[in-house]
Amino acid sequence: MIQRRELLQAGTLVLLLGRAQLASGAAIVAVRVWPAEDYSRVTLESDTELKARQSFIGQPPRLAVDIEGIELNPALRELVAKVLPDDPNIAGIRVGQYAPGVVRLVIDLKQAIKPQVFTLKPIEPYQHRLVFDLYPTQPPDPLAALIAERLGQKGPAPAPRTDTDPLGDLIARHADKAPAPGLPPAPAVPARGNGTDRLIIIALDPGHGGEDPGAIGRNGTREKDVVLRIARRLRDRINASSVNGHTLRAYLTRDGDFFVPLHVRVQKARQVQADLFVSIHADAFFTPRPQGASVFALSHGGASSSAARWMAAKENKADEIGGINVKAKDAQVQRALLDMSTSAQIKDSLRLGGTLLSEIGRVGKLHKPRVEQAGFAVLKAPDIPSVLVEAAFISNPEEEAKLNSEAYQEQLAAALMRGIEGYFAKNPPLARNRSV
Repeated sequence: MIQRRELLQAGTLVLLLGRAQLASGAAIVAVRVWPAEDYSRVTLESDTELKARQSFIGQPPRLAVDIEGIELNPALRELVAKVLPDDPNIAGIRVGQYAPGVVRLVIDLKQAIKPQVFTLKPIEPYQHRLVFDLYPTQPPDPLAALIAERLGQKGPAPAPRTDTDPLGDLIARHADKAPAPGLPPAPAVPARGNGTDRLIIIALDPGHGGEDPGAIGRNGTREKDVVLRIARRLRDRINASSVNGHTLRAYLTRDGDFFVPLHVRVQKARQVQADLFVSIHADAFFTPRPQGASVFALSHGGASSSAARWMAAKENKADEIGGINVKAKDAQVQRALLDMSTSAQIKDSLRLGGTLLSEIGRVGKLHKPRVEQAGFAVLKAPDIPSVLVEAAFISNPEEEAKLNSEAYQEQLAAALMRGIEGYFAKNPPLARNRSV
């Protein structure tokens, strides 16, 4: 009786498929599993849109899915072996032919989750996708984890606090009106000064990931892979450094091969109260001739060049390729998508970008001698100096080889580290209550 009530409360999600398509049947062409602490994703790719009904069962936690209009095929059977033992959320997947034309999928879970099930329309390089995003109901708090690491503590960090909404308050202040009903009062604005010892946090954002490979070089190098390696090398340097006696810590928006939507990357940086945000990418162009690194900051107006405008449009398309559930965006996400970046943030971003560009120029060729600006969605944190670094042109075979070189990755990480230190030398971080 309790289980039935849980099923009724959970409800079902129906993804419609035309009768003609159902009659002919759909074929699964690929299956993928993307495990991560943030969430685990299961993707079924098919030649036509699928119809599915899903129900979440609480005890033991599992997601049962009936997919109509298909027969069990070898691609679907591969799902069972694709679940890794260290997947934080999925214990296993069972799949079988439940009835003629109906395949039942059961995802056994390691903890309570909030499932999101949605479809994605075809976009190069994918056909139709049916996506299961499995979010833990009690996600870890990344800021608490960073502080615990600094103190030498072990164990899972507590769930994030939900009693403040600084972004919502910022938007309210920007509009010169009181916070919207239900939002808490404004937190105290930090004052400049030396302050007490605290973590200085640099958010590192390796671009793309998971379903979104980013640009792919002629020899098969994937952007998502090389930028993660560069970010990890930079993280190690940051974690071994300090500024004016303050401890530095790096926070990666993704430390594995999974997709993070653009607005979530911004939210993650704000959740850990990052002092800087550095997004790392690798250029691609129509021809193999362009070369050199670039640094971009946000623009309130138009792009600083047609190339910068093209680059922003390309990077902003990541959500379409990586795949986001547009129906799941709540009010807070909608607020986060607003462009609340201030002139002060852009000014600081240009300073940071200039320092980084100068250091990058010491280890490699620059594509442009100045920081460019365009409307990059990932740079829209309203209170964090944010830049996007294009490390090299992965579409250039010579630079593709350089990106795969451990020597160049180390040189670039060292240059970015010097740039960060140089920025803080001229722009001391704000005093805050975040102490260690």
